[in-house]
Amino acid sequence: MEKLKMAVQYGADAVYLAGKQFGLRTASDNFTLDEMREGVAYAHAHGKKAYLTMNILAHNDSIEQVEPFVLEAAETGIDGVIVSDPGIFRIIRKVRPDLPIHISTQTSTTNWETVAFWHELGAKRIVLARELSLREIREIRERVPNVELEMFVHGAMCISYSGRCLLSNYMAGRDANQGDCAHPCRWRYRLVEEKRPGQYYPIEEDSTGTFIFNSKDLCLLPHLPDLIQSGVSSLKIEGRVKSSFYVATVVKAYREALDAWYAGNWQDVQSWLEEVGTVSNRDFTTGFLFGKPGPESHNYATSSYIRRYDFIGLVTGFDKASGRLVVEQRNHFRTGETIEVLPPKGPVVSLTLGEMYDAEGNRIEAAPHPQMKVYLAGVPPFPEYSILRRRA
Repeated sequence: MEKLKMAVQYGADAVYLAGKQFGLRTASDNFTLDEMREGVAYAHAHGKKAYLTMNILAHNDSIEQVEPFVLEAAETGIDGVIVSDPGIFRIIRKVRPDLPIHISTQTSTTNWETVAFWHELGAKRIVLARELSLREIREIRERVPNVELEMFVHGAMCISYSGRCLLSNYMAGRDANQGDCAHPCRWRYRLVEEKRPGQYYPIEEDSTGTFIFNSKDLCLLPHLPDLIQSGVSSLKIEGRVKSSFYVATVVKAYREALDAWYAGNWQDVQSWLEEVGTVSNRDFTTGFLFGKPGPESHNYATSSYIRRYDFIGLVTGFDKASGRLVVEQRNHFRTGETIEVLPPKGPVVSLTLGEMYDAEGNRIEAAPHPQMKVYLAGVPPFPEYSILRRRA
């Protein structure tokens, strides 16, 4: 719920959320029906939309549960459903034909005929495969002008074609197509010949295939003008089990960049790139946007994240009686530290922490306990959901 609220507060026009069934993120703290109702209401209250993800590839033992689940979920007020399974698509069209359906990137929609196929069946929006170039996207828009097109612009890249991977199932018994990927593409690998145990050989890549799996993260922020002019309707940020800090920071950077372009004020993107670089990432790549990715799109040495900042606190309010900012601790911090505050709108502010107090009004030197309430004196009244961060 917190991540949904952060996305809304920091500038997203819509959020995708999953229920306890049929979503591709079993590692996430997914929504109960009551939580879904609350989240949808929150999004709508702020003029945003909330879409339900039902994008697993269903087996017989789960397909019969689709109808009752979607009927209950639809009553929460969701604005649409994203699917990849034609069977789930068919059931939704039968029981709730009024409910807009988005086609997931996992259907590998890579050409205009497939876009037209789904549109003719009643799909409102197609999330294009990540394996498309800018030239191909433009052609799809020209050929099928009356359907919404969505594409990923930021986040982790799956090494498998459109995310359809069996590696996790084979190596860990966890099915990626059921939302339970163990991410073996991020593991470390060495090659050994059976008669030469202990002798490890380098693994290389050539034109016949990829033998190192660890892709860099997608970042298309510098190319937003090209994407807007290509006719894409919606830009999607991948939030695969990410933190609230990640959601807020990345959403805000893209929101500001988009608003600047539409206002005729597109500028040097370096400041926005620096912002998205403050959250954990694996360096950046443009993916397939300008052609097939080469070796520069992979991290060969390590699968570790680059982490430049720590998320140390979240503003929850301002105590007018004492004139103190109320913060929920997320990481240890103490007086005298220089930190940065990232508000939902406006520039990042640097400040040095002065007097701090606990919930009982006692003066403290440090905030060591997870999620403890801390009252900061002498600090501007930053809005709720502002993030406190510190260089790592």
